[in-house]
Amino acid sequence: MSADNSLSKESPANDSKETANPAVDGSELIRFDKVTKRFGANTVLDSLDFTVSSGKHVTLIGPSGSGKTTILRLLMTLTTPDEGSIRVGGDYLTHEERNGGLVPAGEKHVREVRKNIGMVFQQFNLFPNMKVMRNITEAPVHVLGLSKDEAEERARELLDLVDLTEHADKYPTQLSGGQQQRVAIARALAMRPQVLLLDEVTSALDPELVAGVLDVLRDIAHTTDITMLCVTHEMNFARDISDEVLMFDAGRVIESGSPQKIFTEPDHERTRQFLSAVL
Repeated sequence: MSADNSLSKESPANDSKETANPAVDGSELIRFDKVTKRFGANTVLDSLDFTVSSGKHVTLIGPSGSGKTTILRLLMTLTTPDEGSIRVGGDYLTHEERNGGLVPAGEKHVREVRKNIGMVFQQFNLFPNMKVMRNITEAPVHVLGLSKDEAEERARELLDLVDLTEHADKYPTQLSGGQQQRVAIARALAMRPQVLLLDEVTSALDPELVAGVLDVLRDIAHTTDITMLCVTHEMNFARDISDEVLMFDAGRVIESGSPQKIFTEPDHERTRQFLSAVL
């Protein structure tokens, strides 16, 4: 992987000593090439060709079961494609090139590529036996090899970013759902990912807590250069943060374009039907 950090220099998550991410120049960062995923007789993704450029914020919309979350799970290697290949930053994710062909990748290769991807899930998935600070520092210390002091300095900067500085010494159970989700966002960013995956991150929250989490994500989207791939039913949020919106149906992208285009002048009747039901 080449060289620069995907978070802007203004972001407290930036660290000039690290060179994990490619320059934010619009180059291709993620590529799905003829990816098919089946669960039993159900084809969730159908020979999907799909790309995301570095530094862009792309939102996936569409009805439940259309394949959106499966894309994120494939990128996190929580599941594997039945056909086709996925590349991140030019490297194959679950395959390796050998003797002019592709073979299933070993765990070491998968881990190395996956380090460039961070994900925030619907459920917060925090370690309940660890305080907030350790939840954020655990992976940077044990996966990236940072010292405890370096990891804690980074964590304090990120807690400031998500407005939780005073909660560093609390356990997750002492926080509201919205606060726990903001810790999860900080934890994902602590790994300096090239791309941040967001999977319906407000769906498990009480309605009054949703706005705070979305405000944090808007701030990250507007003040950093990190690539974001977002699955959401929060259409106003999608309109605010997206460079591109992709409409999925039955495992395929049926329409894509700018938020202005998709939300005001969609071409596809299925897109119009979906938006009329959720807006």
